[in-house]
Amino acid sequence: MRWIEVTIETNEDASDAICEMLAQLGADGIAVCDPDEIRRLIEEPGSLSYADDGFVDSLGDSVVIRSYFAEFPDGIRLGAKDEEYGNPDGVGLIYGQIATGVHPLSEVLAILKERLDAVNVFLPVGKGLVGHRYVEEEDWANSWKKYYEVLKISDRVVICPSWESYDPKENETVISLDPGSAFGTGTHETTSMCAELIDSVIRPEDVVLDLGCGSGILAIIAEKLGASYVEAIDIDRLAVDVARQNVLQNDADVTCHTGELKDADRKDYSLIIANIVADVIIPLFPDVPQYLAPDGRFLVSGIIHTKADRLTEAARKAGWRAIDSRNKGDWFAFLFTREA
Repeated sequence: MRWIEVTIETNEDASDAICEMLAQLGADGIAVCDPDEIRRLIEEPGSLSYADDGFVDSLGDSVVIRSYFAEFPDGIRLGAKDEEYGNPDGVGLIYGQIATGVHPLSEVLAILKERLDAVNVFLPVGKGLVGHRYVEEEDWANSWKKYYEVLKISDRVVICPSWESYDPKENETVISLDPGSAFGTGTHETTSMCAELIDSVIRPEDVVLDLGCGSGILAIIAEKLGASYVEAIDIDRLAVDVARQNVLQNDADVTCHTGELKDADRKDYSLIIANIVADVIIPLFPDVPQYLAPDGRFLVSGIIHTKADRLTEAARKAGWRAIDSRNKGDWFAFLFTREA
């Protein structure tokens, strides 16, 4: 198999919206190179990051987004991947009205341009689509490595790519991660905010469900920080396979399987985590309580700023109260509990 790599040049303000659009189109992988973010990481006190002289300046000023779509004999795949989902009929909320299936390259590029034009209506996207190329399977397997490095994402948690090594400092927990093509490496604001909240609230007796687990990073963090039971669910079989590999790699005790909330193994979770998107989370508010212990908490992330008010209002109407929150860039995360 080979992949089509599509390159988009944009700015920091529009990059998150473009990444969400690409995910909705069914991109098999998204890599973001943001020179300003790299500068902030390098300049942050106590940062583990470094760069050779002149490297950051060589990146220019634009945010470069590279997205990958699988090529099959009859075209490029967009939308939901039927063969990878436990319940293909349940992915509509994530993928919307995307034309699921395979399409000629010219049609895929036209759809991408159309979607970028739609983003440009409310957020200037800059240059936009600047090129594409084919990437062979073996190049795809290694192309991720240049975009990931050791990263401390909370007070106690350090993410270390599986091809790197790191000697932890006192009280640090190191998660070895192979992002593969599943979302969730710790670099994105939505994941890092979840990690910070988990780190701040996790208790030894916690029973945790990671709903829409992606790479399994949040489930592994919860287990490593002391939760007594952790379960990870995703409707994407590919994500579950990656999560299982990461669980084994970290010698973590996490149960991973395909499914939705209704497929959860228990009804007494003290913490349910959903790092997905607002349109998927909002319908869950009425249903989550039947899976929670009486004092259970619901941690949600992946909330773009334009939908934060709608989500918190839906939570309030369903009887939830926000007890903590985080905001990074255009993204929000909230920790809810039930109203007394």
